[in-house]
Amino acid sequence: MKIPALPSLILGLALASLGISGHAPQAVRIPAEAVPEGPEGFRVWKVPNVTEGAECYFSPDGQSLIYNGKEDGDPTHQVYTIRLDGTNRKRINDRGADACSYWNPNGKGMIWTSTRDHLDMKPGNFSDVRDYPQGAEIYVSDLDGRNVVRMTDNKVYDAEVTYAPDGHKILFGRQIEGRMDLWTMDPDGRNQKQITFTPEWQEGGALYMPDSKTIITRAWKRSDENLASKPMHLFLLNEDGSNMRQVTKGEETHWSPFPCPDGEHAVYVKLLPPRNFEIFLLDLKTGEEKRLTYNDGFDGFPSISPDGKTLAVSSSRGAKPGVRMLSLFLMDISSLGLGQ
Repeated sequence: MKIPALPSLILGLALASLGISGHAPQAVRIPAEAVPEGPEGFRVWKVPNVTEGAECYFSPDGQSLIYNGKEDGDPTHQVYTIRLDGTNRKRINDRGADACSYWNPNGKGMIWTSTRDHLDMKPGNFSDVRDYPQGAEIYVSDLDGRNVVRMTDNKVYDAEVTYAPDGHKILFGRQIEGRMDLWTMDPDGRNQKQITFTPEWQEGGALYMPDSKTIITRAWKRSDENLASKPMHLFLLNEDGSNMRQVTKGEETHWSPFPCPDGEHAVYVKLLPPRNFEIFLLDLKTGEEKRLTYNDGFDGFPSISPDGKTLAVSSSRGAKPGVRMLSLFLMDISSLGLGQ
């Protein structure tokens, strides 16, 4: 597989990811307009200045989000960053359709997916596994979207990309001839390696656990591909793909996991009847579940701040009836003690 030559500046940036940012996570300010939700009264508030956004992740200092959004007349979804108070919103890319972005743990760069170099190919649909954009490639850039370097070059679906917390590897999903598997590569794009070989399962949306050795992922059976509400499960596995074990039970949809900083829990989305997507907390050792969101709209793509005190949710709450539009919300979960 061809690996593009990296300018020395970006190569240095990629290699620097092996060192963690020295900025300690800061506490998130809870605004006065936050409202309690659920039996424990977790306070929830909307991130200002986000028109439409989803799949957001906290910066290493806990004060900003990177998300996939449509702002100011964007024809397609683009990668944005924004401060938690709604200030300093930035669009990272200027062409193609974007998805699946993440912060470099050193705090100096980011990684994201785009079709920017394959505008002549069928656009596809990032939300439909049967029509994923086959021109989706993975890129790194600095925090302003400059010094863009392409990390993959194969005209298949490369997306769902994240870093290990210590920065030693990049984790992503790749679809080849309809099969989704997990892959890793070095921070400079070299040594791209397939780690799952499961013809009966479709893995994706994977992240490293805080130990930078274990991976959590969701997967569904290919035989359930055409079901409207297909059963999904969460799995843990070693970095090399070994010791893959299922951690959820039942026939429900368990989706979009995100590990907690304590290394013992994960948040994820569970589909409740009839079509209610809610966020749950899972104890990875005991299997005990705890519901965190209580809202009739869609709640999905959960992520947790580095200090374990704030939950970010992509939600349709507050949208006009009949309008399927997601925005970004934050929830104070400091009482749960999920920090390191």
